Amino acid sequence: MAEILLKDIDALLVEAGKPALRNQDMLLEGGIVKKIGKHLEAGTDCRVIDCSRDVVVPGFVNTHHHFYQTLTRNLPKVQDAKLFDWLTYLYGVWRHIDVEAVTVSSTLAIAELLRTGCTTTTDHHYLYPAGFGGDIMELQFAAADRLGIRFSPTRGSMSKSKKDGGLPPDSVVQDEDTILSDSERCIKRFHDPSPFSMHKIVLAPCSPFSVTKRCMKESAILARKYGVRLHTHLCETKDEENDCLHMYGERPLALMEDCGLIGGDVFYAHGIHFNDEELDLLAKTHTSISHCPSSNMRLGSGICRVPEMLERGINVGIGVDGSPGSDSSDMLGEMREALLLSRVKYGSGALTAMDVYRMATVNGAKMLGYEKVGTLQEGWAADAAIFSVDDLAYAGGQSDPVASLLFCGDSHIADYTIVNGKVVVEKGHVVGLDEQELTRKANAVSARLLSLSEK
Repeated sequence: MAEILLKDIDALLVEAGKPALRNQDMLLEGGIVKKIGKHLEAGTDCRVIDCSRDVVVPGFVNTHHHFYQTLTRNLPKVQDAKLFDWLTYLYGVWRHIDVEAVTVSSTLAIAELLRTGCTTTTDHHYLYPAGFGGDIMELQFAAADRLGIRFSPTRGSMSKSKKDGGLPPDSVVQDEDTILSDSERCIKRFHDPSPFSMHKIVLAPCSPFSVTKRCMKESAILARKYGVRLHTHLCETKDEENDCLHMYGERPLALMEDCGLIGGDVFYAHGIHFNDEELDLLAKTHTSISHCPSSNMRLGSGICRVPEMLERGINVGIGVDGSPGSDSSDMLGEMREALLLSRVKYGSGALTAMDVYRMATVNGAKMLGYEKVGTLQEGWAADAAIFSVDDLAYAGGQSDPVASLLFCGDSHIADYTIVNGKVVVEKGHVVGLDEQELTRKANAVSARLLSLSEK
């Protein structure tokens, strides 16, 4: 793997919470950060990138997404809907998803993430249409490898359709035995537990209202058998809470306890409606939360108690969520929303820029089981995002150039994104990808899915 030398970096954030280094060089070699210092020498085959007008930060880690939903953003019929109504309508579109749709949507979501500084991501794909003509996990890993992102997707699942009291149609759910068997297959085929793995697997029953109790329990047992992480949606809305009370006689987190779906290897998406005792339990069990501010605002779900979680020592990361919920896969934009949304509820000092950087880097990496991803220390993963601040939108804001990426700017596109020591975004464009052709194809597939849903 060729060397890359980032030369004369204007501001280098090595680790969230530490002061930025100024006018430094950083050498990347063999997929890791080899050396940081002044006046480093480039080897004969080394690529040198002038960063004298740039901010370099650790690559961001996205902890919750639904790639396939990039094809159904901004639909007029659900622009103003609550979560359950939103899901009910969209399942009628999503049931038509096929191989082309998974390939195109995964490529689109990953491209957006890479362009906005994200170098590691998960994806929560829980929709398995009957008669689907391919291997969804294989299709997603192929897209990730093609574009070069570090990928830790979930093998999601739904086992309760409308006839069982759930929301989706029968055609997109699976029985527990099918789910568990394929979950084990995916772990055996794709999961790589090594420190700098480009492929990991997470098991992810979709939500308390879309899977059976047995499915949740058995998924937790299976995940721990193989040492993989667990994920689900939890406490996103009051409707979910009421549903759990009606069906199980207990609140969502108590249900997770019953199912063994809690602990240091578990992360929940959203986590808005926890009470104080439940926050204490999350802290005690070292369970993590993926905060998705844009989606929570878009669907009117509420405001996650992030400052209170951080005060208790709960690990909180950031997720862009599915595109019809946030209508974007803009990772840096999501970080800005996280900074601002908590201030609406808790005041101007609720979260600092460094709090948000920590959530979007080391916290997210820890959530996905990476121990040497999320900082730019020597010997850690060579995952970095480079943003030019030599622009009108940042003028006057360079007393703190790292924070300026969150407080200032009118574009969240990275100048360069580097993953595993390879340049995957160059001058704002994904390397090796015809972005215009992908845009055209995504629009065509989106139109086809909508047309099928209307028949």
